[in-house]
Amino acid sequence: MAPIVKWLQKPWPYWVGGILLGLLNVILLAVNGISWQITSGFLLWGVGILQWFGLEPLNWEYFSYFQYYYKSVMINKNVFINKYTILNIGVIVGSLVATLLASQFKWKRIKSKKQFIFALLGGIMMGYGTRLAIGCNIGAFFSGIPSFSLHAYVFGLFAILGAWVGCKIVIRFLM
Repeated sequence: MAPIVKWLQKPWPYWVGGILLGLLNVILLAVNGISWQITSGFLLWGVGILQWFGLEPLNWEYFSYFQYYYKSVMINKNVFINKYTILNIGVIVGSLVATLLASQFKWKRIKSKKQFIFALLGGIMMGYGTRLAIGCNIGAFFSGIPSFSLHAYVFGLFAILGAWVGCKIVIRFLM
């Protein structure tokens, strides 16, 4: 057991991680019939929270196109128990385990209010953008490229452009 843990503690080359993620995505598609997506699960969690407040978001115009799709992934009509929730929990737990094995887990203090506000605004914009693009970099790009989907290549181009602009903003206002 010790040699395996020691092997897991060393950083892996990026190409090994890329191949493993690609293989896991293919296995997920073969076993469950869905490609790897992240934000769909979070969207359903948001739907569930709004339902607690008495709203019916699945009847909103936004969901009219996707209603059958989202209802098909829910288990026992529960928005919190679905294939994407299981994927998201797997990603969170897997990331935690990998971080712990590499001895890289650290609690960090927020450096400044400005940094906190930028991070909060960035997260809100990313969340809103994933709904406009109907997916994040995982669902729209990582799962779209292997299927030669044109939208994935367009998404990738604009993700690179957005990252470049974001870096310029961070360097100008936070550095």
